[in-house]
Amino acid sequence: MGIEVAYSKEGIFLSQRKYIIDLLNEIGLLGGKAARTVVEPNLKLGENPNCQLVDKERYQMLVGHLIYLSHSRLDIAFAVSKSIYTQSN
Repeated sequence: MGIEVAYSKEGIFLSQRKYIIDLLNEIGLLGGKAARTVVEPNLKLGENPNCQLVDKERYQMLVGHLIYLSHSRLDIAFAVSKSIYTQSN
């Protein structure tokens, strides 16, 4: 499941740090910078004829990993749901 458990005097802490680092490494974004907001709230996504096409299977794999993370990381749930909704329309 990719969940690490740490015990201390303050309690039990769960983390998915290693899972996230492995995912970032796999997609080549390990050196990326954190953003305050992952996606603009009212951003309209669409096709851009000037952009190179992305690998559909790789994109779906990444979204699947993000869906899994969104169950425990509500801070990314909005961006993932926005991405899924846009791609299905």
